[in-house]
Amino acid sequence: MTVELGFRDHVAVLRLNRPQALNVLNADMIAQIGARLDDVAESDARALIIVGEGGKAFSAGADVKELMGQSAHAQRATARRGQLAFAKLDRLGIPSVAVINGMAFGGGLEIAMACTFRIASAASRFGLPEIKLGLIPAYGGTQRLPRLVGTARAVDLIATGRTIDGEEAERVGLVHRIVEIRDPVDAGMQFLSEMGNPFPAALVHALTATTCASALPMDKGLGLEADLFSIISQTQDASEGMRAFVEKRKSVFVGQ
Repeated sequence: MTVELGFRDHVAVLRLNRPQALNVLNADMIAQIGARLDDVAESDARALIIVGEGGKAFSAGADVKELMGQSAHAQRATARRGQLAFAKLDRLGIPSVAVINGMAFGGGLEIAMACTFRIASAASRFGLPEIKLGLIPAYGGTQRLPRLVGTARAVDLIATGRTIDGEEAERVGLVHRIVEIRDPVDAGMQFLSEMGNPFPAALVHALTATTCASALPMDKGLGLEADLFSIISQTQDASEGMRAFVEKRKSVFVGQ
């Protein structure tokens, strides 16, 4: 299997495991990613970490040789399969973290952008180089990158296909944090631990409200915020959190 799914302490770990090809995403890998994300959705995992095996690349992108010679109809179907597989990350309802240690190019960057969070080593490299092949990003890159870094920076990166390092990626908002990575899964677990163990029940709702903000008019967004706040306020964790604040102690959440 070139896509492996495991679990550690209620955290799902998805491994892109084609290191001899820099974890390049062919059609079979994309199908496996979609299937494994379905497995995560049906599990009791409370978070997901995605890593690339081999130490050189998270993923170097799509398999160009596989794309050559396809008809326009087949190319559109290929694009839609990638988009739909990666979009499953949006619907998981749990935080996802792409841990990037090495190259994240093309489709590799596109699956990372579909995650809730991206952390990376300073030496990592990022880019959407499709324009240099006479193509454009097709697995969500033209839509997700502007939402993350703004239209001006997205146009620069997509139109030039240039590569940026980890520090620039953090500066423009493409990655959330630069970290030292010895073991990618450990790095992801450490990052997730900052959100609580277990995560407070409010976390998923907070992420939902925040990620919907750019897609909704202000009045709709405020309505969503109020609705989610009312739901969250009735959880055990909310009662515990407010009580702990009044009693001047640390909250002990149960994730419910």
